[in-house]
Amino acid sequence: MGNLMGSWRYKEPSTVEECDSTWETDSDSDEHQPGGEEEDSGISESMSPADAVRGAEQLDHGSPQSSTRMKRSFYAAKDLYKYRHSYPNYKEPRQPNEYRNLRFYLNKIPLVPDGIYIEEILTKWRGDYEKLEHNHTYIQWLFPLREQGLNFYAQELTQDEIKEFQSTREAKRRFLLAYTIMLDFFGIKLLDKNGNVARATNWQDRFQHLNESQHNYLRITRILKSLGELGFESFKLPLVHLLLEEALVEGTLPNMRHSALEYFVYTLRQHAQRRALLRFAQRHYQPPENFIWGPPKKKRIPASGSTVMKAGKNEVVERSVGKARSPREGRNNLEREADDMDERKSGERKTAKGSMVLQ
Repeated sequence: MGNLMGSWRYKEPSTVEECDSTWETDSDSDEHQPGGEEEDSGISESMSPADAVRGAEQLDHGSPQSSTRMKRSFYAAKDLYKYRHSYPNYKEPRQPNEYRNLRFYLNKIPLVPDGIYIEEILTKWRGDYEKLEHNHTYIQWLFPLREQGLNFYAQELTQDEIKEFQSTREAKRRFLLAYTIMLDFFGIKLLDKNGNVARATNWQDRFQHLNESQHNYLRITRILKSLGELGFESFKLPLVHLLLEEALVEGTLPNMRHSALEYFVYTLRQHAQRRALLRFAQRHYQPPENFIWGPPKKKRIPASGSTVMKAGKNEVVERSVGKARSPREGRNNLEREADDMDERKSGERKTAKGSMVLQ
């Protein structure tokens, strides 16, 4: 019964606007308030593997700017909406949770299908950019999510496993080391335990590669999502800000700007943080008229004296409503004055007709 009620409560978003609550309140006061984060509905839904593959093929990650009018991607908005709301309507796997992601990070089982343990990756893969670029099975194990990836041997996270992972110091230590390996692969270095980042010494070569290898934008989206799932939500903002700055201000990652705005920003759960990033981006985006991620345009409300009120019964309604002491009295006044108006108009028509006859 509980699952039935949960399904009934959840309404699948059907437009980009329904997926995006970033600008619902244009205020930064909610940054550290409970309302500043989009609430977990407690009910969740995940994309099927087939949908995930189709969606990945449709992603606009890194697509060049079109000469036609740009539009927000509904696929992207819906995907990030589900992530921020903990996958509404998702049903946890029925089989006993083996905590395979946690056991992998505790070096007890290898990733499948390659049979590689986490310690080997952490000690031997750093700086091996060819391996990190061309191997496509490790990323789902290093950065697990509550959704199926393209490596179907990797197991999705469950809520119970997430709690266990976040309370296991050794797993979190290795997770951060894996994060630094990927940052180095992108040309970025982690500065401190607060998640602040900066260019690494190898940034020029790596940024050039990153700008040209746009499938890595999918990896960055996964890494950002995984940071949020495993207790490192605060690490997202510094990374996304740096990538936006490089894409929009420094011009070192121009091919990334669409992915950064359409995907990376919307992995952040706090409304105020998303707004801050989008305002920063809007100040530097070129051409400015193509920026489509800002607040919706406010509808102009005409001033009270700017429109001429219609004559006749509309005028009667306005006067009578002001005079009425009760709803019934108001209706009576309206009826009487409307009838009077009709009689006056009828009399005027008769008079005019008589005048025409006399002429």
